[in-house]
Amino acid sequence: MIDVISAQFVPLMFAGLLVFLLSGFPVAFALAATGLFFGLIGMEVGLFPSNLFQVMPQRVFAIMQNDTLLAIPFFTLMGIILERSRMAEDLLSTVAQVFGPVRGGLAVAVILVGALLAATTGVVAAAVISMGLISLPIMLRYGYNRTIATGTITASGTLAQAIPPSLVLIVLADQLGRSVGDMYAGALVPGLMLVGVYLLFIAGVAIFKPKWVPALPVEARIYNEADGSSGHRSLLLLLLICGLVSFAWSQVHQSIINPLIGREMPAPGDETLILSITVGSFLALALALLNRLFRLGLLSRLAEQVTFVLIPPLVLIFLVLGTIFLGIATPTEGGAMGALGALIMAGARRSLSFSLLQQALESTTKLAIFVLFILIGSTVFSFTFNAADGHIWVEHLFDKMPGGQMGFLLIVNFLVFILGMFIDFFEIAFIVIPLLAPVADKLGIDLIWFGVILAMNLQTSFLTPPFGFALFYLRSVAARSDYTDVVTGKRIPAVTTAQIYKGSIAFIILQLIMVTMVILNPGLVLGNLEKAAVVDDATVTDMLNNMPGMEQQEEPAAEEAGDPAAEPAEGAEPAMPTSPAEEEVDPAKALMDSMKKPQ
Repeated sequence: MIDVISAQFVPLMFAGLLVFLLSGFPVAFALAATGLFFGLIGMEVGLFPSNLFQVMPQRVFAIMQNDTLLAIPFFTLMGIILERSRMAEDLLSTVAQVFGPVRGGLAVAVILVGALLAATTGVVAAAVISMGLISLPIMLRYGYNRTIATGTITASGTLAQAIPPSLVLIVLADQLGRSVGDMYAGALVPGLMLVGVYLLFIAGVAIFKPKWVPALPVEARIYNEADGSSGHRSLLLLLLICGLVSFAWSQVHQSIINPLIGREMPAPGDETLILSITVGSFLALALALLNRLFRLGLLSRLAEQVTFVLIPPLVLIFLVLGTIFLGIATPTEGGAMGALGALIMAGARRSLSFSLLQQALESTTKLAIFVLFILIGSTVFSFTFNAADGHIWVEHLFDKMPGGQMGFLLIVNFLVFILGMFIDFFEIAFIVIPLLAPVADKLGIDLIWFGVILAMNLQTSFLTPPFGFALFYLRSVAARSDYTDVVTGKRIPAVTTAQIYKGSIAFIILQLIMVTMVILNPGLVLGNLEKAAVVDDATVTDMLNNMPGMEQQEEPAAEEAGDPAAEPAEGAEPAMPTSPAEEEVDPAKALMDSMKKPQ
């Protein structure tokens, strides 16, 4: 029996974890209990020494000292404050007025607002619930296809998983041992491309199935001018001016910013994009403020409303992402500035109260404790797992797999996709990722690229039946029974669970297409990362030879080497012959040898 346990220890440990999870035991405690239980069994059968868990307190204390994890409560607090200050409602109503006159305009507004909420709040539940409460009744009121309406809302809400600042990206960066800033930079372009894919899908529906996504009727447009015009011409002119200024800034960004921060490398594209948008946003805000203060009448009501509603979130995005990409702030410091910015925005909207702050702090504390306990439990589990050489066992599962890197990525993404149907992304990140990361690293897969692929795959876990959380969030706020619309007076049928599930299918396919694109084109992720300077052997040798003091150290050595018959000085002991192992190591040679080793 002991031999069987020793030979099959790792598979038995996985089976034990599965039993704990299926019993309904909380995930954090199930992980810790599995690690401790099998650690004790391993001691009994002689696999582990009796002092196996003596270093566990230091491991737990190291988790408590992890500054990277501080970003989670900061970003959570920021998202909850913004969600409770009704920012999403203003964004949806305003953007819907901008795109409402065209077919599919309401769906476009939901997608764009979902992207903005993702870049500011980063909380899926807040985005889906807000858009479900505000936009779904409007879509149903004006005859939107139900599967398109529900699918657009749930998919747009999950953008918070892929677009920085995302809690998923923070957790993945921590588990993969990589910088959160690099993970944000790598995920920015794929996240924006996913928004573009959603918009193209809605445009295709508007072209081929126009009755599914009707335009907003004239009576529903509330920002018309006194002469009856919609105000879109003024908005387009303002957008054109700000766009030209943003483009002009992008051309001079590097020459202005690099001297300020002492950087010699070219400016990354994501940094240039964020700051260019920010410059244009500040210009739009300044023009709108001047127009209102001096009553110039240069901007329409719609243009003013769009400016005053959209600019504060864009400024908050700059506070969070811009400072991180510039290297001015760490992700933790960026999260702190984001939380402060959210409090200022809520105060400016006169929606900040003691009760709101209390609720936000309570929710933030609960989530932070939840994440911390899962991380502690996963650390206990992985400690016992690695002590039993479980990481080698996992490597052997994949070393015979055909296809090399591509075969590994396909199998891993299929596994994560299936797991996402049943368990939360936190559990996947803390249980599965630590087992896969060493294998990916050995196969030569860049872990930032690997993390972004998994983040976009984990995004589908919020949409996949039967346990997609975004589906449940929408189900909680969608009409469960027929109701009479307060505006049109029509009887609106209830939204069924089957319609919500059906609506997610098209967007799951779009997300999987985007995951495939990122796998096939690593440049979408790695092209945004700053490349480390490569120094060849000749350069290193030249640098070492020209270091101060090197010539003086070499001259005596040369004299001694040139006179082997020289006798030792009077009173000095003759030098004893040394073995090669006792010879002093040449630091220059050691440095060159280490650089020649494959990374």
